[in-house]
Amino acid sequence: MFNYILSRLLQGVLVIFLISVATFVIMRFMPGDPVRLLMGDGQIQLTDAQMQAIRAKWGLDRPAHEQYLLWAGNLLRGDFGESLIRRGVPVRNMIFEALPVSGQLNVLALVVALAVALPVGILAGVKRNSLFDNLATVGATAGAALPNFWFGLMGIIVFALVLRWLPPFGLRSWQGWVLPVAVLAAEQMAIFARVMRGATIETLTQDYVRTATAKGLTPRTVVLRHAVRNALLPVVTVIGFRIAFLFSGTIVVETVFALPGIGRLFVDSIFRLDYQVVQSIVVLLAVLVVLANLATDLLYAFVDPRIRIE
Repeated sequence: MFNYILSRLLQGVLVIFLISVATFVIMRFMPGDPVRLLMGDGQIQLTDAQMQAIRAKWGLDRPAHEQYLLWAGNLLRGDFGESLIRRGVPVRNMIFEALPVSGQLNVLALVVALAVALPVGILAGVKRNSLFDNLATVGATAGAALPNFWFGLMGIIVFALVLRWLPPFGLRSWQGWVLPVAVLAAEQMAIFARVMRGATIETLTQDYVRTATAKGLTPRTVVLRHAVRNALLPVVTVIGFRIAFLFSGTIVVETVFALPGIGRLFVDSIFRLDYQVVQSIVVLLAVLVVLANLATDLLYAFVDPRIRIE
């Protein structure tokens, strides 16, 4: 077990390194000049000497490899640097201000999605080809096919503008969380329900389930005690896989509903060529994804005792 964890961590370190290099290179190839954006894109007239002094202050006059090594070295020491656009504001503070919003949004969405999708998937698998199964399949297909921004805009039109039940943007009250969480949970709910349905149908055909039924156990006991636990393994796999894609949905949802989270900070920083912020966010999320995938692999043995990681 220890060797497996060590091997996965070393692989994760390599992945994070490659992602950091790729992000650094891509940001440097983006059109535009962060110094000009800092000065209001020409609204403030500066001499060439002043421009060079600003570049020297931020290390933008150094060769690319030196800029990367300096940034990576500071990052390893826990120093995320300062924002190029919000002068004097540490990147660490900007990320830690936005992280709780995105964290709560994703956790709530994941909890809601699992709370709805798992029972629906189990019931649809048990009642295969029934009316409930057909309705659940249609709903899951629609939820997976329709994009988040469409759900978000329709939710704003219906529940905020027409019915006036919920605010269209912001988090001034608990009602502000309802639409963003529902939109972010919709796609996850659809995927989890489909996977749970398929896994339940497959598990119910196994010999040990037939044996439990032949012993006279009630259908409820057979499903909950013998089938569901083994059917959860594919769902655990999908949860770990979906964590890597949560950020993309968070960007859309936070932009549509104007939420001050990591996704919106990431988009704003890209448009403003705020290198330090973008690079730090990408590396931080890469670390979270690597750790989440490792935790998912280790959770396999808990969900299904037959699995042993060697």
